[in-house]
Amino acid sequence: MADRHKNRAFLDHLEAYLARRDGIDKALKILRYSSKLYLSSPLVSYVDPVVVKRVKDFESSVGTSRKAFRLGKFIQDVNALGKIPSYISVDGLLEVIACTGEGVYYFIEQFVWLVKTGAIDKRHAKELQKWSAWAEFIGYLGSVTLKFLQVCAMQNRERVLLKGLNSDGTLDDKVRFSKELRMIRTKRYMKTLSLVQDLSDSLLALNDIQDGKGPLARPFVLALAGLISALISTHKNWNSC
Repeated sequence: MADRHKNRAFLDHLEAYLARRDGIDKALKILRYSSKLYLSSPLVSYVDPVVVKRVKDFESSVGTSRKAFRLGKFIQDVNALGKIPSYISVDGLLEVIACTGEGVYYFIEQFVWLVKTGAIDKRHAKELQKWSAWAEFIGYLGSVTLKFLQVCAMQNRERVLLKGLNSDGTLDDKVRFSKELRMIRTKRYMKTLSLVQDLSDSLLALNDIQDGKGPLARPFVLALAGLISALISTHKNWNSC
């Protein structure tokens, strides 16, 4: 009976996850970069070329499908800009850079999708993809810097709390410090994962800017970076459902 309820709870959670735009998007991202990882591995040389072509077609189709799920997603960044408490602080400025870059990226991606579907002439594809990659990279530059500073601030707070726990304070103070320490560590863990995710995605954006000619432009490395980003994002979205 307990297993039955557990399975039911999992299915309900899965339904809620896949009902979200980000849930579907990250599921597709895992499929896409898993396919890329497979195609960049030595195993491909032992596989029937027909199967390899099918995997390539599948990966390309999934990539186009993901762009369709981003229609209108730039609006969330417009809303986020309006919620930033202060533009003159360091954190506020970095948030502006992150939200603006991401918002412009999602906006341009709508036109990239239209190109891929044939609604816009393909001669504009390269230019649109370049603008999209630059906007994405600038957004990640702001986001990575902000999250790095936030992780450092959390580490400093942890050190203060540990000193409080090891001091001769009251029992109530030690209980309070212990609770805050657990909360800070959980937040730092999630923020660190988010930082790794942004670093992985920024590597992909940098590769797009360099037209696949950079020092790290190796299919296996890029596919692995994309898959790591997808898995981290899936973990975060799953826990937030």
